[in-house]
Amino acid sequence: MKSRLAATLLGVLAATGATAESVKPTVVLVHGAFADSSSWNGVIKILERDAFPVVAIANPLRGVASDAQYVADVVKGLDTPVVLVGHSYGGSVISSSHIATSNVKALVYVAAFAPEAGETAAGLSGKFPGSTLGPALAAPVALSKGGSDLYIQQARFHDQFAADVSASAAALMAAGQRPITEAALNEPASEPTWKSVPSWFIYGDHDKNIPPEAIAFMAARAKARETVVVKGASHVVMVSHPEAVAKMIERAAAGR
Repeated sequence: MKSRLAATLLGVLAATGATAESVKPTVVLVHGAFADSSSWNGVIKILERDAFPVVAIANPLRGVASDAQYVADVVKGLDTPVVLVGHSYGGSVISSSHIATSNVKALVYVAAFAPEAGETAAGLSGKFPGSTLGPALAAPVALSKGGSDLYIQQARFHDQFAADVSASAAALMAAGQRPITEAALNEPASEPTWKSVPSWFIYGDHDKNIPPEAIAFMAARAKARETVVVKGASHVVMVSHPEAVAKMIERAAAGR
């Protein structure tokens, strides 16, 4: 099957005068905690307008290693180069060594964690002052198989998570938020992909989930090719500023 697909692709390239190097990479979007794939909708519209293939993965939010393995399984099935994009906890997922597949060419961190081996999302959030997530969480939901799920209180979601989007949009996001296990936020990271794959970072200076100072620290440590700080943007910078996020992804795809 793959050989027939490859032959078809080569035929298309020959007919159009394109080369394998000029084929645009697939952008794989990985959402974080308290969000879902729809959080990428504005970014997807721009990328698809600019002829990028896009896959927005439904991140399980059960644990860093298992979530990363799920994402890796999807990525391995793509016969193209991949730009891997993670938001928030999704950054921990795309940083995992389980993601280290040969077709991942760039990493883009959108208000996201980029942990070193042994670090946790919870630990990085508390490394610098500024996160107000803890008090905004609802009572944990006990799971029958052990552990607990975490949600943000719906009444506090707008201010905590998405202060720079409309109240009506934030209310929809709050009602549809995906929970994350408490264990996932406290799971130590493996050897990170950002040590071997070039990275780009974008975040807002009004982020209340991950302190902006923490993201700046992680971007510098990863030796990011580019770091963009969006003035006034909340934790969901991809929702409130989709153009800025999409353009960074496109620059990462081009290696600029």
